[in-house]
Amino acid sequence: MGLAALFSGLPALLIRLWTQPQIDAMMQRDPGTMADPGAMFRNSYITIIAGLISFVCALLLQSALVRATIEDLNGKRPSFADCIQIAIRFLLPTLGIGLLVGLGAGIGLMLLIVPGIILWLGWSMSVPVLIQERRGVFGSISRSRVLTKGSRWGLFGLFLILVIIAMIIQWGMLLVLVLFGGIIAEIGAALVQTVVSMVLSIATAVSYVELRQAKEGASIDELAEIFS
Repeated sequence: MGLAALFSGLPALLIRLWTQPQIDAMMQRDPGTMADPGAMFRNSYITIIAGLISFVCALLLQSALVRATIEDLNGKRPSFADCIQIAIRFLLPTLGIGLLVGLGAGIGLMLLIVPGIILWLGWSMSVPVLIQERRGVFGSISRSRVLTKGSRWGLFGLFLILVIIAMIIQWGMLLVLVLFGGIIAEIGAALVQTVVSMVLSIATAVSYVELRQAKEGASIDELAEIFS
C-alpha cells in the first residue's frame, strides 16, 4: 500500500489537482480558453507531461512490487527502501520495455484488436523477468513470450476480470466527483488509483511466479536468490 501510494496515489492526486482547472475550462466550454491557441497549447503540454509522469510512476511501481511480492512469498518482510532502490536501479531498462510494449501493442490494436491483445499478453511478464532474471530489454521481452506461451488466454481472463472491477470502482468514484467534487473527492479518487494499481501490479508479479513454477518448477527460494 505504501509503495502504491507513493508511485500511484500521490502522483495521481497531484496530477489531478494540476490539470483540473484545464479540465473544468473544457467541460464548461470557456470561449476564451477554447479560442486561445496559447491556452490550447498549454493544455496539450500539461496533458503530455502528466501522461509521461503517470507512465514512469506506473513502471516504478511495478518494479518495486515485483521485489516486494517475491520477498513476501518467500516468507520475508519486504523492505520499503530496498523495493524503491530496485525500482530506481532498473528504471531505464524498464522504460525501454514499457515503450516497446506500448508501441507494439498499440500498433497491433490499431490494425486488428486481437493481435494487439495477444502481443501485449506475450510481453506482459517482461518487467518481472527484467527485475528477477536481469536479461536486459530485448532478452526480457523474448523470455516473457516463452513463459506466457500456452497461458495467454488464462492471463487474459485474469486481467480482464481485474480491469472490469477497476473500471466499475473508478466509475463509481467519478460519480462521486461529479456529485460532490472538492479535495475530499480528489483524495478518494487517488486512494482508488492506489488500490487498483497495487492489485494489477501484484497480479503481474504473482503470475510470473506461477508461470515459473508451472513451466520450470522454480521455487520461491530460487527466485529470491538473485537478491541475496
